[in-house]
Amino acid sequence: MAEDQATAVMEPSAVEKQPETAGAEALTVTITKRMMVAIDESDSSFYALQWVIDHFSNLLMTTEAAEAEGGLLTVVHVQSLSHHFAAFPAGPGGATAVYASSSMIESVKKAQQEASAALLSRALQMCRAKQIRTETLLLEGEAKDMICQAVEQMHVDLLVVGSRGLGKIKRAFIGSVSDYCAHHANCPILIVKPPKEITT
Repeated sequence: MAEDQATAVMEPSAVEKQPETAGAEALTVTITKRMMVAIDESDSSFYALQWVIDHFSNLLMTTEAAEAEGGLLTVVHVQSLSHHFAAFPAGPGGATAVYASSSMIESVKKAQQEASAALLSRALQMCRAKQIRTETLLLEGEAKDMICQAVEQMHVDLLVVGSRGLGKIKRAFIGSVSDYCAHHANCPILIVKPPKEITT
């Protein structure tokens, strides 16, 4: 009789826990279908990518199950627009616009593309080492705007960005891509703050 009572007491607690587990599984599937990590040349952005690899690799692996679930990591890099002129001071308080030659513009664009390709290649190697199902995306424009547009167009479930650790004053003047994305991206965003030794 005592065994029957113990069984009866344990069964309701197991039933009560099942909805929590089911909810957590549903949340995991929703979040990890399509993840995006935005990278630039900073160590903090690559730290964020490594953090995603370390913590979500089981959900993004290149197995048949992961492909059937649609788990995919998109690594995006946004290169800034090439400006066709530069301003130099020409006298007291004045500035003159000097237009660059087409060959100079082409060499700058080529250098930008090579640097961007190297960044994306490094990121892809990190992902392939852990067999992460990955695609890369290279965009041109203002980083914060382009990342938010890509999130919306690609129906990203989770955006991950690194934090450079800008102080309040620098963030106020030059802005923060992570801060902008946190307020404007159409999906949850995870801002990965690196250890102090990486930001210094």
